Amino acid sequence: MSRSLTEEYLSVVDKNIDPHIAASVKVNDYILNSTAHSRENYVWTCYGPKIFTEEEFDYLCDINKTLYGIFDKIINRYFDDSSYRELFGFDKRLENLILRCDRRYLTIPIARIDIFYNEDTKEFKFCEFNTDGSSAMNEDRELGIAIKDTPAYASFAEKHKLRQCELFYSWIDELEAMYAERTGGEKLDNIVITDFLERAYIEEFGVFLEHFKEKGYNAEICEIRNLKYDGKALYTPTGMKVNALYRRAVTGDIMKHYDEVKDFIEAVKDGNVMIFGDFFTQIVHNKVLYTIMWNDETLSMLSDAEQDFIKKHVPRTYTEREITRDMLLSDKDSWILKPKDSYGSRGIFPGISYSYEEWEDIVDNQVDYENYVFQEFFTPYRLDNYRILNGELIKGEFYNLTGVYVYNGKTQGIYSRAAKDPIISTQYNEVALATFIVEK
Repeated sequence: MSRSLTEEYLSVVDKNIDPHIAASVKVNDYILNSTAHSRENYVWTCYGPKIFTEEEFDYLCDINKTLYGIFDKIINRYFDDSSYRELFGFDKRLENLILRCDRRYLTIPIARIDIFYNEDTKEFKFCEFNTDGSSAMNEDRELGIAIKDTPAYASFAEKHKLRQCELFYSWIDELEAMYAERTGGEKLDNIVITDFLERAYIEEFGVFLEHFKEKGYNAEICEIRNLKYDGKALYTPTGMKVNALYRRAVTGDIMKHYDEVKDFIEAVKDGNVMIFGDFFTQIVHNKVLYTIMWNDETLSMLSDAEQDFIKKHVPRTYTEREITRDMLLSDKDSWILKPKDSYGSRGIFPGISYSYEEWEDIVDNQVDYENYVFQEFFTPYRLDNYRILNGELIKGEFYNLTGVYVYNGKTQGIYSRAAKDPIISTQYNEVALATFIVEK
């Protein structure tokens, strides 16, 4: 259904491209001057949005219900079983931060589950589980604003009722609910968004800040190193007490800069700050989870349906103890190598992107085996679109990646990306697409 809707949308452009070229220039100008960028990294897009049906959105909700059921069992097993914890290989400092978490509240507060979804067959493979640091909500918002102001959208909207997923107020609603649950109904007032600001998506933080303030909250963005702890509460440099901390600083960065964030860490250890999300989210975020999901210890505690779900949808993944050089060199195009604890597609090596000689050098010299996972490569679903490029609209086939936002266990929205190459990341000519859902 999505393919036919996309073809219908693009057929409007096919019939007479001229007015759409002018409209695409306006789209590009709007995005370049919007908040949809992080520092010097600007968002590029296509003229056609990504279109899903309500039935497909419901299907993505069902996928996440199953996935979160599996996460729940794995997270609880991590707390209960020291030998199972060893499979993750976390730093003891991190392990202790995880084990101090309140086990009554182990639903991941915020995540973006990236999948390679085939809209024709409904088959899919998981790509990444992003927890703390989940981003691009603002890209989706700004892209939607730009695309709605085009003649192609207007023509399509005459025949179809469309909605765009709301990703800001909905997060605030869930944060309020989680805070109330943890405090017995205490009213939330002061909210702080924190990260290492030299690498933060500061423009997006600003949009979240505006939404918090519109809802009546005292809200600040604060460099995580600048949080101050007096032994009873955590404060920002302005003197505002932190009641709720929306943590965008990923765990890997915190552990790398552990000694620089001692006040934050001590407040966490003492239980004197409520953070969303807490450190147990690293159990899901770290890519070693892919190997653990295939581990017999994990499969044996799952239902038959959950085992089948993993075998169908989780790419087969190996650690340094399981992989061999011969396996990697025998068919380079079937492998992608990923750091265990990274984000933003940093440090990945897809075999399909290299010559055999380059791949051999990567395998032998460029990969720190202890800190990588070795995963089967999956070719993404392809769909036509019009690329906006230098004042032109160029039609072609794009590989697609679907990110599904999950707030407090509830599927909330979709973020869409595409690329001319099968590797969909910022280092491989990625574009972001506005996403709309055709209502029933």
